Amino acid sequence: MDTRIGFGWDSHAFKAGVPLRIGGMTLEHPEGLAGHSDGDVLLHAITDALLGSVAAGDIGTYFPPGDPRWKDANSAIFLNLALEELKNAGYQIVNIDTTLVLAAPKIFPISGEMRARVADLLGVNIDQIS
Repeated sequence: MDTRIGFGWDSHAFKAGVPLRIGGMTLEHPEGLAGHSDGDVLLHAITDALLGSVAAGDIGTYFPPGDPRWKDANSAIFLNLALEELKNAGYQIVNIDTTLVLAAPKIFPISGEMRARVADLLGVNIDQIS
């Protein structure tokens, strides 16, 4: 089996009155991320990376932001579709390396828990997630 690498990137503005979801977790913060779905930038970026690695389009191809079916949707749904596309193409995850860029909230205190959550959602070992 050959090796495939995907790259995903996502960004959302902060918005008052919505929960902050990152990495499949709800974080304590006065603002969440604006988005048509739950705005989980980490899961969106991973979804795009997985889809891109097998040339299967991007998150917007499958889940258009104007489609009411995906309003406030849990981003784990998107991730599951990307995992199916990966599997159908005959590939599996070897590792995921991610970077979050934000001033607040601080991620370091919960980074272990977030890694574990992402590993669980992807069905891989925590040592495959950074």
